[in-house]
Amino acid sequence: MLEFKNICVEKEGKKILKNINLSIDYGEMVAITGANGSGKSTLMKVVMGIEKPTSGQVFFDGEDITNLSITERAKLGISFAFQQPVKFKGVSISKLFEISAGRKLDRKEQCKVLSTLGLCPNSYLDRELDSNLSGGELKRLEIASILFKKSKCLIFDEPEAGIDLWSFSKLIQVFQNLRFQGNPMIMIVSHQEKLISVMDRLIVMSDGEIVKQGTPMKVLCEVQ
Repeated sequence: MLEFKNICVEKEGKKILKNINLSIDYGEMVAITGANGSGKSTLMKVVMGIEKPTSGQVFFDGEDITNLSITERAKLGISFAFQQPVKFKGVSISKLFEISAGRKLDRKEQCKVLSTLGLCPNSYLDRELDSNLSGGELKRLEIASILFKKSKCLIFDEPEAGIDLWSFSKLIQVFQNLRFQGNPMIMIVSHQEKLISVMDRLIVMSDGEIVKQGTPMKVLCEVQ
């Protein structure tokens, strides 16, 4: 279980997160939405250790991870996919997958994951992960690298960003299938109703606070 207890984040005198209390169980898929500046991405970064809370605690499997580094959290099984994927010049896509997985990967296994994300394996595995790739391609490749890690907690910041409509349908299928792969807890920041609708719970944030949560159908009906 992942737990936030009275999490606050303050920057330059501005309160970004205000006393967030929240718990997420294994096997649960949670979407977080809200207006720009509502604190969605900051909350996700607190889980990964990219942002440090001004006060409050974060617990993972009963352990206080509030002061742990990003590397230490990754070793515990927490993974994070950025809204803007990082580029690694000189590193092949196949090598990136192996680094992410922490083991040697069979090419057939890599091909299967790429295909689920709408990418032709033979066109990508031997390419470098650099600026020659489009934003949508980089996004899908980063998601693939996260899938190879088989982490216990998967965090995706706007996974649909830069992805075309056909690949978006594939992306929805990927999230639907993830619940059957090791029972991870999944958290996404998203504004896309179709993606949000396949989640178990929708959390709406405003001005650094959780203002509404429940099943996507119930919450979406209330806010429309």
